[in-house]
Amino acid sequence: MLIVAAYDIAITSPGGTKRLAKVAKLCSRYGQRVQNSVFECVVDDLNFKKMQHELTLLINPKVDSLRFYNLGNHYQRKVIHIGTKVTKDLTAPLIF
Repeated sequence: MLIVAAYDIAITSPGGTKRLAKVAKLCSRYGQRVQNSVFECVVDDLNFKKMQHELTLLINPKVDSLRFYNLGNHYQRKVIHIGTKVTKDLTAPLIF
């Protein structure tokens, strides 16, 4: 399934810059960056729950926020992209 993860980290709060870097790094383990604070992740239920849990532990819920959009398994018809920033097909075979 395709999960869109978006975050807003308060970098002016204590430790905010470090949290931002950690959240971005963790999100990149699960998917690809499509906007500055938005990642598209093709994951199963277990990895989605794991990702949610890990991110929840990283943020400060008093000043930061996370949003997850579950576009399901038939997401190709639900995503429209216009403009630059070409993304990779995360379900395609890897060719080296």
